[in-house]
Amino acid sequence: MASLSAHAAATPPEGAYRRIGWRIIPFLIVCYFIAYLDRVNIGFAQLQMKGDLGFSDAVYGLGAGIFFLGYFLFEVPSNLILHRVGARVWIARIMITWGLISALTLFVTTPMQFYVMRFLLGVAEAGFFPGIILYLTYWYPAARRSQMTAWFMSAVPLSGLVGAPVSGWILHHFHGQHGWAGWQWLFLLEGLPAVLLGLITLVVLDNGIAHAKWLSADEKAALQRALDSEAQTKPAHSALQGMAQPRVWLMGLIYFSVVIGLYGLSFWLPLLIKSTGVTDPLTIGWLVALPYGVSVVAMILLGRSSDRHHERRWHVAVPALLGAAGLVLSTSWTTDTVLAVAALTLATAGIMAVLPLFWALPNAFLAGSAAAAGIALINALGNLAGFFGPSIIGWVKQATHSTNGGILLLAAFMVLCAVLVLLTPRPAK
Repeated sequence: MASLSAHAAATPPEGAYRRIGWRIIPFLIVCYFIAYLDRVNIGFAQLQMKGDLGFSDAVYGLGAGIFFLGYFLFEVPSNLILHRVGARVWIARIMITWGLISALTLFVTTPMQFYVMRFLLGVAEAGFFPGIILYLTYWYPAARRSQMTAWFMSAVPLSGLVGAPVSGWILHHFHGQHGWAGWQWLFLLEGLPAVLLGLITLVVLDNGIAHAKWLSADEKAALQRALDSEAQTKPAHSALQGMAQPRVWLMGLIYFSVVIGLYGLSFWLPLLIKSTGVTDPLTIGWLVALPYGVSVVAMILLGRSSDRHHERRWHVAVPALLGAAGLVLSTSWTTDTVLAVAALTLATAGIMAVLPLFWALPNAFLAGSAAAAGIALINALGNLAGFFGPSIIGWVKQATHSTNGGILLLAAFMVLCAVLVLLTPRPAK
């Protein structure tokens, strides 16, 4: 009986995890929703911006992708700073600076100004996503993390589900208001919420279990014991040792293969739908929302399934292959809006579902400073694909007058992702 009592005392109550979930996850979803929207709303802005400013497809593709060069260069330092100073202050700093830079993009008039603002936006946002992935390890053990990560990352498709029609509406309704083009209003109205959320972060976000005044002392102790017990199963590494591990670089290559599909599709999805014959920005916005709506459901269901079955590799590989199939099919149905949207929905849902499930793989062997550096390095390497994906499609489209070659290359990377994941050692349950 004493043994059972001790085990019960050591096991965190479900109520504590529910309270954590309701306290931090909805707020993080809103923050990432705005972050991702500010990152990819250039896909809608280009529907007017290219014509107004005389930008070619190659200029747009390079500008969309150059964001990730700034992101790559400052990713690891940003995450190490977050690990040292705490999530509350650093996440607030990230959000305020990226919101201001995103809003100020409305003033660009030349390709060079466009490139500079996109690069600075990447610098400002660097560390947000890996910082939150690291932040979740401060609250949840691995067995619960995939589902929580899936909820957090549902902000990505939600930003398309809600943000696409909103972006289309802004372009449609505000164009010409007070002498500004619709794309200028788009940057302003979608950038300022990040600044407001950054200020709110300073008030509502706690750095970890020890700082959560809304948890009892017994709950804090039980939650911390669960994390400490799990940490003992992972080897202790410094930040540099974490980055030097071959498995970290393999994870970076796998994530690169996912992200090149994600951003190659995200930045060009409005134009792909427009090319089927749809011209109204508001209609395009509603059609773009459909793939993202299906993706939200796919992410949550697969995240729950992965945690329930304690299985990671096939839960990553199968949706990656489905995403590749959707991309290939979309190149065959470029003139049929219904079939094209169906194929793009399959592609988007497959790619999106991989994202939260992937992060269970590196989290299975990284902890402490090694986790801060390793997660940031993996995300930085992966997000280099954010530069190549949009740029490749832009270059291919300008050279061939078709996006098909670029889309097929994205599909090949999704297949590579599935193969590499299945070749990785099975993580501990």
